[in-house]
Amino acid sequence: MGIFNKLIVSVLPLIPKFIVGFFSRKYIAGATLEKAIEKISEFNRNGIMATIDILGEEIEIREDALLVVNEYKQVLAAIEKNGLDANVSIKPTHLGLKIDKTFCYENIQIIVEEAQKYNNFVRIDMEDHTCTSDTLDIFFNLKKQYSNVGIVIQAYLRRTIDDLTRLVKEKSNLRLCKGIYVEPRSEAYKDLTIINDNFKYSLEKLLGAGCYVGIATHDEKLVWHALSIIDKLKLSKTEYEFQMLLGVTEELRDILVSAGHRMRIYVPYGEHWHAYSMRRLKENPNLATSIIKNIFKKG
Repeated sequence: MGIFNKLIVSVLPLIPKFIVGFFSRKYIAGATLEKAIEKISEFNRNGIMATIDILGEEIEIREDALLVVNEYKQVLAAIEKNGLDANVSIKPTHLGLKIDKTFCYENIQIIVEEAQKYNNFVRIDMEDHTCTSDTLDIFFNLKKQYSNVGIVIQAYLRRTIDDLTRLVKEKSNLRLCKGIYVEPRSEAYKDLTIINDNFKYSLEKLLGAGCYVGIATHDEKLVWHALSIIDKLKLSKTEYEFQMLLGVTEELRDILVSAGHRMRIYVPYGEHWHAYSMRRLKENPNLATSIIKNIFKKG
């Protein structure tokens, strides 16, 4: 990150909440489940799938985690009631991982069982490196009993190549992404070329082994590489999908959908939209710069 971008990131806390809210509307469905349902219904009409994420993480109180479990039950019921082509994504720290690993496992198990009733699917998100081993343990334990659960793997982590061996052996359902958390160099690659190369290597290994992969990227070079692997392996369009964030690279999204590829959009909603927005702005200083420029223009 350049000096100017670092400066921009440092002033983000000074941006008024209502301004962040105005510019984040494109990337967050809203504060309520009803808003998320509206957005996903629109996507489905255009042949696009979705995964719903309730915003929030790092919960420290057991009762709060249990409330999240109940809210995910409501989400799954709403997906069924509205006949949506959608599943759910969950964050372990949102369900108590930092409180107790067993408690978190039990909460995720409840959600997976609830999803199973509706013939639906649960994606366990990957957070920062301090959560990686516990998250994988939870996933592999759940996979012994349930087939409707998947995991996320991050290409920027140094451990990813080793983790792939076990994931491939289990024929896991994965979302492959670059990774978004700010990690120490001891844990994650910092060179973008290496990260992209590790993404390519991971994708080819996973698809070649018959794993179903959600190819999560907005980088058109990686999209091209994914398409080349798909072509080389002669995969049908039911053996993989592309995934993108709500409001990001919509033109590329539509190009892929028009070409007949399966596309799933990550649709976050909830009261904790501000914390999510600030994290996204820190990840994307160019977007933050645009917001600040607009503030001064209005001034």
